[in-house]
Amino acid sequence: MLVLSRKEGESLIIGDHISITILSIEAGGQVNIGISAPKEVLVLRSELQKAVTANQDAADTAPALLVAELESALSACTPVQPTPPPKSQTPEP
Repeated sequence: MLVLSRKEGESLIIGDHISITILSIEAGGQVNIGISAPKEVLVLRSELQKAVTANQDAADTAPALLVAELESALSACTPVQPTPPPKSQTPEP
């Protein structure tokens, strides 16, 4: 990890198309930054990326868990023998 010190108003450049600028530093230590990047570059806060990944993982595993629960429930059921349809009541010629 590269660690840099920047003052308010200073920037750093990543590659040819991404710029990060320190906009302000609040009294409580919160740093406001501005990011300039092409619109095809996805920029997310790390906590949001973790939440998205967790949701995707849950969506990937949920169907498998539901199928396992359904299989378990079905295996516990007693099979029902189908009843034949009623015979026709019409007289034969």
